[in-house]
Formats: sequence, C-alpha cells, structure tokens
Amino acid sequence: MISMSDDREKDSISEAQRSHDEGMEFPEDPDAHLTAAEKAEVDRKLLWKLDKKLMPWLCFLYLLAFLDRTNIGNAKIAGLSEDLGLTVSSYNATLTIFFVSYAVFEPITNIMLKRYRPSVFIPIIMVLWGASMLGMGFVKNWSGLMCARWFLGLTEAGLFPGVNYYLSCWYKRSEFGLRAAVFFSAAALSGSFGGLLAAAIENMHGIAGLPGWAWIFILEGLLTIIVGIMSFWLVYDFPTEAKFLSEVDRARVVRRLKFDKQSSAENENYTNSALWESLKDWKMWLGMVIYMGCDMPLYAFSLFLPTIISDMGWNTSVIRAQLMSVPPYAAAAILTVVIGFIADRTRQRGLCNILVSVLGVAGFAMLLASEDAAVKYVGTFLGALGIYPCISNTISWMANNTEGVYKRGVVMGFVIGWGNLNGVVSSNIFFNGPRFVEGHAVIIAYMAVFLFGGSVLMTVLLRRENAKRLRGERDYLVEGMSEKEMERLGDRRPDFIYTV
Repeated sequence: MISMSDDREKDSISEAQRSHDEGMEFPEDPDAHLTAAEKAEVDRKLLWKLDKKLMPWLCFLYLLAFLDRTNIGNAKIAGLSEDLGLTVSSYNATLTIFFVSYAVFEPITNIMLKRYRPSVFIPIIMVLWGASMLGMGFVKNWSGLMCARWFLGLTEAGLFPGVNYYLSCWYKRSEFGLRAAVFFSAAALSGSFGGLLAAAIENMHGIAGLPGWAWIFILEGLLTIIVGIMSFWLVYDFPTEAKFLSEVDRARVVRRLKFDKQSSAENENYTNSALWESLKDWKMWLGMVIYMGCDMPLYAFSLFLPTIISDMGWNTSVIRAQLMSVPPYAAAAILTVVIGFIADRTRQRGLCNILVSVLGVAGFAMLLASEDAAVKYVGTFLGALGIYPCISNTISWMANNTEGVYKRGVVMGFVIGWGNLNGVVSSNIFFNGPRFVEGHAVIIAYMAVFLFGGSVLMTVLLRRENAKRLRGERDYLVEGMSEKEMERLGDRRPDFIYTV
C-alpha cells in the first residue's frame, strides 16, 4: 500500500516540479552549454567540494561540544561527587542548570548566526564555552560548579541548532538528512571518545595537586579553546559569502537550491513575520513533541551511562566502566549514518523514526525488567540505537518541511531548544541504583508517547496535506500571485510537497 501511494505521489511531485520550474527565476546557468551527463558530473564534484570543506570540521566541533557537556558523567565516577561533597540532588542540579541556560538561549541563536556570520559567531562561542569548561577544573564547591555549568549551557547553545540550520542552507532536502546524521554521529562518537579519554586522563590524578576529574575538565577545555581559535579560519559563511567558492560555484549552489524550492542560499532580511509564521505552524509544535521524545532520553543516557554500567554488578573498576561505555556509542554512530542515508533515499523520515524508536523502547525495557548484568548491557546497546538516529532524523525532517531562511532558523531553534529543556527531566530521574526503575520507566514513556506516537501523527497529517495539495485543494492560496509572491509563502505554497 505504501509503495503504490509513493509511486503516485512521486509522479505528481514531478508534475508539480515541472509546473513550478517554468515560472521560477533562477540565476544564470553557468553550465547551460553542457550535456546532461556533464552537468551531473559537475554537480557531483560540487557536492564533494562542499562535503570536504564543511563536514569534517563541523563534525569535530560537535564532538567537542557533546564531550564537554557530558564529561561530567565521567568525572562523577572519577570522584567528583566525593571531593565536592555532592549529594544525589545537588549533582543532579548541576546537570539541570546546564539545560536551563542552554534551552533558553537556543531559539535566538540562529538569528544571531545569520546576522553575525558563522565564521565569527561559531568560533566566539567555542572559545567562551572552552573557558567555562576550563573553569570547571578549578572549582572547589557546588556553587562554583553550578556557575560554570550555567555558562557552559549559555555558550554552547548556538552550535547544534546553528550548524543544522547552516547545513540546511547549503544542501538540498534529499541531501541534508545524511549530512545531519553524519554531523550528529559525532555526538555518539564523543561518547566513545569521552570514555577512552577519561580513562587515560584519570591517570594524571595528583599532578599539580589536582584530582583526575579536574584534569578531565582542564584538558578538554583547553582543547576547545584552541579549536575555537582555529575555527576563525576553518568555518565558512553562507553560500553567497563563502570565500572558498568561486562566483560560478556560488551560482551553482543557489540554482540547485532554487530547483529544490529553497530560498536558503539567498540573502533575506529578518522581519517579525518569520517568528509569527513559525508560531502559527502546527508542524513546529508537533516537531517539538517528537524531538523531546528522543532528546530527553539522549541526555539521560549520555549523562548516566557510566554510572549505569558501574552499577551493573560486575564489580568493574572506574577505568573499565569508562571503557565499557564505548561500544554502545560506536554502534549508535553507525546506525545514525545508515538511517540518515536510508531516510534521504526513501523520503520516509517518519517511518524511520517509528521503527528505530521501537529498538529504544525494547532496550530500556530490558534495563528496567532484568537484573542480569549481561542483559542490561545489551539493553544499553538497544537504547543507544533507538535514540541517536532519531535526533538527526527529526531535525532533518523539520528542516525539510520548513522553508524561508529565518523561519527555518526560528523553527529549528524552538524545536531544539524545547527538546534540550527536557534535559531538566533527564537530570532528575536517576536516583535509586542499581536498577534505576524511575529513570528507565520515564525514558520508555517519553519514547513511546512522544517519539513513537508523535512520529505516527506527524506522518499521517503530512500525508493528508500532501494529498490535498496534489488534488489541487490548496491552489486557491496562490490565485493571482506572482512567482515572487508565491515564493514568500515558503512551505505553505501548494506545490511544496512535504517529506513524510
């Protein structure tokens, strides 16, 4: 049933595309003299150039960002709580305060990124959050740790929504999901890398009179500051301003995005209408529900996995517990990229979310129900596999279905900000080890109701809307409009077909 529906939809999309392209205003085609095969080869080389210039460094930046926000979990089992006299509640408060400042400032960061240019905005916030991380290595009490974590959340707020928004301004909708998945896989890799790094750094315990957990913060903070300074030369601006592109390549990027019904590569002045259009869009509110369904479990998993493993009953040493946290993250990174590739090819982002979320529910059910250490360890694998791919897939889904430079930035800021605000929940559900019944039960509820249920509802509603558009029931919205006026409708224009 799905394949027959998809075939009809593809035929209708192609017809709508041809009708749309006839009236669109494109930059002059620098490849007009080439054959179709030669144009395809030029496009392939252009895409490869973009990937080489943009993706490796951005992935490295997010690896550091996620490492810096979650390494407190590694520091905890290395003696942080004992040295600072933290109770369970006070430790959880240090996790909570990060998400408060992080979520509050996220909705405005994409507007700042657009106004102050990625090559300036991203390096500055990196240096600032590196300084916050460095300061955590010298705290002497709970108050100092709380202060450092507040500023860490504030300064990190711009990277994840900013880079996803930034990438959506470079790639077509059918290309963005894989890039977002590769970018977010850095978060899973940071879990692996963080465990290995923490295990190594703990051996510095006692150097300069500092404990091992302090060196985790100090060295990782210094690394972030150095990388932030390097980023002034290694982070590029939007397509119309990026210095690594020739004039010809800039025209090519703009044309390929215009063909994809995107205005993202063009300059657009900010007006408050972008905010109001976002607030009136039901997709944003449902996207916030779906994203909280995977983002809260993400932070609960990443912040407490070392503790969960150390409490499994294997009598593991601190270093072994750090090392055992590596394989689940590595598996999650692989599946994240695979799902990104599949979702781009099939345009079935909702179905991918639905199927993957089932893995996560099963994994946390194993952690909740079993007392066998081996079963629980397998559950951590399924839990990671069920969470990480849904993060990047949901972000790609929202970006695919939101058109307009500033509207997309606002929508992604709200969706990601609300999801991260639910990190407050993540920080306050793990109390009674080693089974952590409350924590695992809350995660299951989030994934089953918000992630699974929200994805089903979004898929059904988008399919219904696409069907109405393909039947011409939305054509009245553009009667008497010029092409420029139609473009200003963004994703509300009748020939914009949603990714389901």
